[in-house]
Amino acid sequence: MRVFLAVIVLTLLAYAIGFVLFVSNLPIAPAASPKADGIVVLTGGDERLETAVFMLESGVAQRLLVSGAALSVTKETVGKISGGGPRFDCCADIGYAAEDTHGNAEEAASWAREHKFSSLILVTGRHHMPRTLKEFSTRMPDITLIAYPVEQSGVALGQWWQRPRTAQFLHREYFKYLASMVTTRLAGG
Repeated sequence: MRVFLAVIVLTLLAYAIGFVLFVSNLPIAPAASPKADGIVVLTGGDERLETAVFMLESGVAQRLLVSGAALSVTKETVGKISGGGPRFDCCADIGYAAEDTHGNAEEAASWAREHKFSSLILVTGRHHMPRTLKEFSTRMPDITLIAYPVEQSGVALGQWWQRPRTAQFLHREYFKYLASMVTTRLAGG
């Protein structure tokens, strides 16, 4: 019985330490916009779309993929929501196939191969970036991935330990990250 309790306590301790390290090491956006062949933005917040479209319009990449859009969403709608201009009109693609981060990675890998890209800027929420990088690097080991995490309204990461909803949200994301580590490892990544 003592061994069983010791295993449980050590497992919980390892989880707690891993969780705190996960949250403490969430990436922040670089000071300057990086350059790459393409930009992939994962749907899930206006801040993500606006950031990615601004980067495209600023010329940091040749094309943009909006991955995981609902079938009812049109390119025109995305352009209006995100402030798209002439570069968006010519050089943005809307992906409808992805339903989750794994699907985003598969959709983006296909898109990157189609356009013969060797580097991608990934735009998603800070909390979501570790899992995104894991999934994308597994699907595209030969492509340079540049993280561009954005702060999202409704996800207050500062002093998360004082906000039960934020802490719960981050625990769910950490659990998904751990699951992603296992599934990508089993898939050979």
